[in-house]
Amino acid sequence: MIAFVFPGQNSHYVGMGRDLYDADGPARLVFEVAEAGLGGDLLAAMFDGPEDALTRTDHQQPAIVTHSLAALAELSAAGIAPDFVAGHSLGEYSAVACAGCLGVEDVLELVRFRGELMARAGDQALGAMAAVLGLEGEAVAAAVAAAREDGVVVVANYNSPGQVVISGETVAVARARELCSEAGAKRVVPLDVSGAFHSPLMEPAAAPLIERLAQTDMAPAQVPVISNVDAQPRTEPDAIRDALGRQMTSAVMWEHSVRRLAEEGVDTVIEVGPGTVLAKLMGRIDREITVLGADTVEDIEAVVEQLA
Repeated sequence: MIAFVFPGQNSHYVGMGRDLYDADGPARLVFEVAEAGLGGDLLAAMFDGPEDALTRTDHQQPAIVTHSLAALAELSAAGIAPDFVAGHSLGEYSAVACAGCLGVEDVLELVRFRGELMARAGDQALGAMAAVLGLEGEAVAAAVAAAREDGVVVVANYNSPGQVVISGETVAVARARELCSEAGAKRVVPLDVSGAFHSPLMEPAAAPLIERLAQTDMAPAQVPVISNVDAQPRTEPDAIRDALGRQMTSAVMWEHSVRRLAEEGVDTVIEVGPGTVLAKLMGRIDREITVLGADTVEDIEAVVEQLA
């Protein structure tokens, strides 16, 4: 069985998607829809930069989803389809589109709105995030609980064994970092982000997003979507909307999601979109699963040759 997984924020790079656009295949239509709906500045930032323009949360999110859906169009045209889909944070929106719940134009409008909300929330409530390396999730959660005496701090991402991300108010995150180091973490790395994502500090962004999701027509998923919030499969639109709304302030249960895919019988995972972040995490979670990438034209040709 095959799962398509879709990358989230910070998978971007200048030049992303350019070869897919230039190849003038099925991917080209996705870029044209993005350009028509979101403006030519988005494609210019993707293809030519500058890096600062592409890194902005409100630009980066639609850029990553555009690239993912363009690569998906090429795979679909080659007859390669998933049995399950999942996405890391932002990538869950690409997964929902892949499952047939939303069209390209609708999902891009939604993620642009999400990016704008998150950027504003980050400006209004300055926070911090840090990656804790070499310490298991339970130990990180214990350190975070102890650090709450200094303010809001939570576990934001369970990415893989030994890679957990924390998020919250700056002082509380600093204290949690100290406690994680004392508990035996190999490294605790501050992240260059514009807000405390997947924490209660995103609540100002969550409310309008939930309202927008409630107003967004969705078709039932054609294949199950494994949700970030609890690693459970969903196909009904109301359940998918609820999970996407809760995702803004909830931890990303990525390690658990991958293990759920394995339990469902998935033996091949294709990372669809820019970069190799999820492929690297897969190697730490379950080495029995074959992992392929679909970022560039060359990548997609290799996937088609192997699977078609």
